[in-house]
Amino acid sequence: MTKLEYWVDELLKTCERLAKENRLLRAQESELLSGRERLTERNERARDRVEAMIMRLKALEKN
Repeated sequence: MTKLEYWVDELLKTCERLAKENRLLRAQESELLSGRERLTERNERARDRVEAMIMRLKALEKN
């Protein structure tokens, strides 16, 4: 095997490794974004409930 063949082979291995790593990172990113979206929705629902409770307490306070 010549030096050029060796380096071409090494380059191909590196490209394959990086492509696999890229796929894994993209899948991980997708999972994290989905989780973030779910947490944002939960946070908004919780905030709405707290705001509703505050309004009810203020209404009771006025009575």
